[in-house]
Amino acid sequence: MSEISRVGRDRLSERGNLALVIAIALACGFVLTLLTSAQPLRAFHVLLTGAMPEIRWSAQGIEFSRVGRLATVVEETITLSLLGLAILIGFRARQFSLGADGQFFLAALAATFVSVKLGGIPWLGFPAAMLAALLVGLVFGAIPGVLKAYLSCNEIVTTLMLNVVAVQLYRYVITTGFNEAGAGFLVTPRIPAALLFAPLISGTAITAFLFVVPLAVCVCWFLINRTVIGYEMRVVADNPWFARQAGIPLVRPVILSMALGGAFAGLAGLHVSNALLKQLPVDMSPGIGLEGLVVALLARNDPKIVPIAAFLYAYLKTGAQVMERTTDVPKEMVLVIQACIVLCFAASTLVEFQAGTRLRDLMRRGRRKAASKAGGEHG
Repeated sequence: MSEISRVGRDRLSERGNLALVIAIALACGFVLTLLTSAQPLRAFHVLLTGAMPEIRWSAQGIEFSRVGRLATVVEETITLSLLGLAILIGFRARQFSLGADGQFFLAALAATFVSVKLGGIPWLGFPAAMLAALLVGLVFGAIPGVLKAYLSCNEIVTTLMLNVVAVQLYRYVITTGFNEAGAGFLVTPRIPAALLFAPLISGTAITAFLFVVPLAVCVCWFLINRTVIGYEMRVVADNPWFARQAGIPLVRPVILSMALGGAFAGLAGLHVSNALLKQLPVDMSPGIGLEGLVVALLARNDPKIVPIAAFLYAYLKTGAQVMERTTDVPKEMVLVIQACIVLCFAASTLVEFQAGTRLRDLMRRGRRKAASKAGGEHG
């Protein structure tokens, strides 16, 4: 019973830390808003409420407006949840992979290409597009894992460089041939309607991917906590020496953690191509994979919290866009708040690490004193 209550207290403490980090980041954002806006209270109110629908009472009853903003939040939440899971798997194996952005771009391009080429065969094109997105994300994610496992290349450097390669390859393919003639701008051919995810709510792009997110969370949690590879990832990450002595291969968990993360990023690419955009522009902005990094940090590497963290970030991002359009504060302010969230998280993690280290040192000293005392009495 005491063990259950201890786990419950730890989880409650983690939720409290998350709320505290967000509160400190918002407070820092408000201070900066005071310095940059003539109407700071109004600007910050718009930031916090701009993504909410407006409810009005009329003679006809309740009327809702600005519902599209909340739909945008849900659509962003789906993509960010999958990207957060992609980065989280690497984190659980102590691999600081930043390659979700490149994997996302190439997976979206692969899904679009297969959908366009097999659009006349829906029963074959749909699973083929999904498989293409998963495989491209998985293979491109495995590359930095192989470089880390066999050549000891730093995964931060390799994933960042591979992001540049992926984005430029994405643009090269669309520019040189895979584009729609006569569109007026560089964009891929439109995906056939038969291979698009149908919206669950008319007038929005909220599709069946809304149900894919909890399924992906369950799969991620199961992989980490209930499979052999998940156990190997945790052991290799926590104690490589013990893993080596126990006969656990050190190479396989590193490569698989990167590859599995790439598969989740591939799902995010499929969502963008076959549910949101329906055709990919050549100038699609990179960087969304790094937003998945913030989601993973906010969730503190807990798959069950990833959708909540993704929703909070998407809500703040949409509010920032509304704030830019209706006030004198630029949307870059949300980037400052995002940076504050990362810094606050890093600071809280560092404090916890130092506290844990001091506690372990005190326990070791206590055991040494007890052992020396027992040895003296025995002598």
